[in-house]
Amino acid sequence: MQYIFGPVPSRRLGFSLGIDVIPFKTCSFDCIYCQLGRTTNKTIERREYISKDKILDEFQKFIRRGVKFDFVTFSGSGEPTLNSALGEMIREIKSLSPAPVAVLTNSSLFDDEKVIKEIAEADVVLPSLDSAVQSTFERINRPYRGIKIGSIIEGLARLSKVYGAEMWLEIMLVRGFNDKDSEIEELEKAISEISPTKVQLNTVVRPPVEAYANPVSKDRVEEIASILGAEVIADFRRKVDQSVNVEIIELLKRRPCSIRDISERLGMHRNEVLKYIDSLEREGKIKKIKHEKENYYVAN
Repeated sequence: MQYIFGPVPSRRLGFSLGIDVIPFKTCSFDCIYCQLGRTTNKTIERREYISKDKILDEFQKFIRRGVKFDFVTFSGSGEPTLNSALGEMIREIKSLSPAPVAVLTNSSLFDDEKVIKEIAEADVVLPSLDSAVQSTFERINRPYRGIKIGSIIEGLARLSKVYGAEMWLEIMLVRGFNDKDSEIEELEKAISEISPTKVQLNTVVRPPVEAYANPVSKDRVEEIASILGAEVIADFRRKVDQSVNVEIIELLKRRPCSIRDISERLGMHRNEVLKYIDSLEREGKIKKIKHEKENYYVAN
C-alpha cells in the first residue's frame, strides 16, 4: 500500500487506518516539534497532489482484506487539506466503509470557505491551534508567509458553529513558547470563540525536528488543562504487533537506521514506523543518535 497505512494505535482514535493524500513533507507549516523532519515544500497551493482515484482504489483493495479498524483518518506526512479532492474522498470513503472518518489538520486553510465546507463532511475534525498570538504562532509553526492566526481562529469558529462539526481541538505545548500565563489567557479567549466539542492538550514526546522544542512538565500540563477545561492526551496502551518490534530491533542491531530507512526496509509508512519507534524507545530497547542533523536509531 502506497497511500493507506495501518491500522496504527492512536492515543485519540483507537486503531486508526491512515490515508496519506499529500507527498512527504508538503505542508503549509514547518513546525519546530514535527517528528517527520523539516518541511521541504512549504505551500498553500491546493491541487490534487495524489489522485483521488488511486487512493480510493487502494482503499477498496485494503477493506477487502477484512482488517478491523476504529477510524479512517486523513493524516500522514503533510497537510491533507492541500489536496483539492479531499471533500470528494471523504464522501466516497464514507460510502465504502461504516467506520467514522476523521481529518487531522493544522487549520491553516480555514480562511477558505470551500475548505471549511469540505472538511465539515468528516465525522470528526481534529484541528490544531498551538497559539492565539501571531508572534508565538510564527515561532512554533513557522507558517507559509501571510497566514494569520486570527483568520484561523475565525475559520475554526465557523466550522464549529455554522457547520456544527464534531471538533477535537489539539494544543501542542512547547516549553518556553506557549506555556506562559499570557499565552494561556489568549488561548482561553480563542477556545471560547471557537466552541470546540473538546480541547486536548499534548506536549513534545517524540523526537522533534528542532532540539530546542522541549516538553512541558506533567504538572504544568495538568494545570493548563484545568484552566482551559481540556483533557490531557494519555498514552495509548493497546498491545502492538510484537513481530514488527522484533523486525525493527533486528534491523537496528545490524546498523543504525533513520525513520526513512526503516520505512523503506519494512515497507511501512513513516507514521506507522514512528508508533513502533516511540514504544520501543520508551521501553529502553532502542535509542536515538544524531548524525549530520538527522536522527538515527540503534538497538540497546
